[in-house]
Amino acid sequence: MIFRRSLFAPAIVVAVTSLLPMLVGAMAVQTTVLPSEISDKDFWRMIVDLSEPGGTYPYENFVSNELQYQDVVPALKTTTKPGGVYIGVGPEQNFTYAAVLQSKLAFVIDIRRQNMLELLMYKALFEMSPNRADFVSNLFSRVRPAGLDTKTTPAALFAAYENAKVDSDLLAKNLQAIKAYMTKHGYQLSSEDFSNIEKVYQVFSRGGPGINYEFASPSPALGPPREATYSRMMNTTDITGRNSSFLATEENYLYVREMQQKNLIVPLVGDFAGPAVIRNIGRYLAEHKATVAVRRLFAKDRNIRTS
Repeated sequence: MIFRRSLFAPAIVVAVTSLLPMLVGAMAVQTTVLPSEISDKDFWRMIVDLSEPGGTYPYENFVSNELQYQDVVPALKTTTKPGGVYIGVGPEQNFTYAAVLQSKLAFVIDIRRQNMLELLMYKALFEMSPNRADFVSNLFSRVRPAGLDTKTTPAALFAAYENAKVDSDLLAKNLQAIKAYMTKHGYQLSSEDFSNIEKVYQVFSRGGPGINYEFASPSPALGPPREATYSRMMNTTDITGRNSSFLATEENYLYVREMQQKNLIVPLVGDFAGPAVIRNIGRYLAEHKATVAVRRLFAKDRNIRTS
C-alpha cells in the first residue's frame, strides 16, 4: 500500500500528528541536543542530503487550499508539548503549525522542487520584513498602506491591501534582494532554480492577497473552494473561533521569523511515500538522540489516498 499526497490541507493533520511506520508525523521531541541554530552551510547540506529526487504534481500548489486547516489547532495544543520537531508538507500553512506548536525545528517536504524554492523565497521575505505589514507588502509587491502597526488585526491588515496595486519598482527591487539573499547565504542554486523563484514571486505579485489554489495553475483544481484565498486563510479560525495563523498576531509572525533567521525551517524535496526523505529525517533525529513522543489523531478518509 502506498500513501499518496492529498490535494487537501487536512493531510497536514496526518503529517502533524501521526507517526506512520517510517516517522511520518509531527514529532514532539523532548531533547536538548537538537540545534538551537543551524549554520547556512549546514542548512544547505541538510536540504541536499536529506532530500530525494523530485517528482511531478498536476497543480502548481503555490498556496494552500483548505479553509478548515486550523480546525485541528485546539487538539494539537492539548496533545503536543512545545519545543518539538514538526514535519509537514506543502507551502505556507506550515508556518502556522510551527507557530502553534512552538516548534524547535521544522521539516517541510514536498514532491516538487519548486515548493522548496518557494519556501526559500519565503525565507528571504521573512528576513527582509521585520513585521507582518512589511511581510504582506513584500510578498505581494504592494506598497505598505499607512496606519498599520503591530496591533493591527489580520482582518484590517488584509483589508488595507485589498485594493492596493502591484508596484513594479517594489517588485523589481524585492526580486533582486531575494536573489541576492540566496547568493549571500551560499545556496547552490542553478539558473533554472533562480528562474523558478522569479516565476513564483511574480505569481504572488499578480495574484495578490486574493490568490488561491487555482491561480496560475495549468490544471483546474479539484475540490478546494475558490473562496479559499490567501487573505481568507489568514483570517479563518479554528473550531473555537480563534485565529492562530502565522499572520494573526505579531507574536506568531516573529516566532516564525526567528525560526527562519536561525535556519530552523528546513524545506526538503521528496515524497512521503518515497524511498529516502522520511528515512533521512529519522536518521537525522536518531543521530541527535531525539526522543519522540506522539499523540495520534485521525484524519478524514479523504485526506489520505491509497492504491
